[in-house]
Amino acid sequence: MTKTIPIIIIFFVCIACSTNETRTNVPADNVQEFIKAVDISSYPEISATNPTFYDVGGNAKNFLTILKENGVNTVRLRLWVNPNNAHSGFDEVKQFSQTIKANGLKTWLTVHYSDTWADPGQQETPAQWEGLSYAALKDKVYDYTENVMQEIEPDYIQIGNEINSGMLHPYGNISTNLSNFIGLMQQGISAVRNNSSDCKIIIHFAGIDGAEWFYNQLNAIDYDFIGLSYYPIWHGKSLTNLQSTMQRLSETHNKKVLIAETAYPFTLGWNDWTNNIVGLDSQLILPQFPATPQGQKDYVNEIKRITKTVAGGIGFCYWGAELVAWKGNQATTASPWENQALFDFNYKAVPALMAFKDE
Repeated sequence: MTKTIPIIIIFFVCIACSTNETRTNVPADNVQEFIKAVDISSYPEISATNPTFYDVGGNAKNFLTILKENGVNTVRLRLWVNPNNAHSGFDEVKQFSQTIKANGLKTWLTVHYSDTWADPGQQETPAQWEGLSYAALKDKVYDYTENVMQEIEPDYIQIGNEINSGMLHPYGNISTNLSNFIGLMQQGISAVRNNSSDCKIIIHFAGIDGAEWFYNQLNAIDYDFIGLSYYPIWHGKSLTNLQSTMQRLSETHNKKVLIAETAYPFTLGWNDWTNNIVGLDSQLILPQFPATPQGQKDYVNEIKRITKTVAGGIGFCYWGAELVAWKGNQATTASPWENQALFDFNYKAVPALMAFKDE
């Protein structure tokens, strides 16, 4: 729908463009709040062990209060259709979302359309949806997403998680049937649009390589934000490449762009016997960001700076902020992420959490 813009607004926009030529092609929604998010999807499971968390000053406080006091304004949660143990299932996510909102934070759902992890390596169709025809599967996507919108009412929603290879395989495999993939995406998007005029839709790609090709395939899709995962261990150590890719994507597609997932270690040590994902110097960006509390904070600050520098940059999300070694230091099936959490081995907030505060 075309809107009539008052002449005075055009005048000031022209002045802004002439004084800052680097910020071109910025999407029109300039009032969007800068997103400073954390993904704490496992917190409901962790909280059942009754842990005590501490702020940066060592004071015991409510977990969500600590996050909010340090500048976090949004909480990202994964949603699985029918998980084996109910964690990250509909009921848990709905209840936790209500708690998050009651604490004055916004919610960001990453809908996996799977019973388990969906990522570039796997996009498994939920067990209850297997064997459906393509037409019936599209109906399922619409009905399920509509229920999510009506019952949970997120502020932001991802249609799929790290969908480099598509979603709901085999029908939605992007490499074998792009049109099917687009059709499934459109069903989810339609369910969002038909049930909310405010919720922002994010399309999420893992990494940098291939991102421009991927989003070029989605020109017919109606969405709001481009979301990228960026982890140095998997997606390269060039933050310059990250920034330039974000800039090109925003300009090419006239979309807001954000970092949907990132993380960095404050130590290469460990606090349980579960193998950590990051544990070597070769996995780090050195010498700029060593695996120290200050190195982790500097990394988060740089991610924030990059996102704010990009024309169209709208925010970032730190993944696994809550993933302390909650099952005890002898556990072999617990956290592979406790050295990248935003709380140390004593459950005290690390300096990196302060990087979320406005400067």
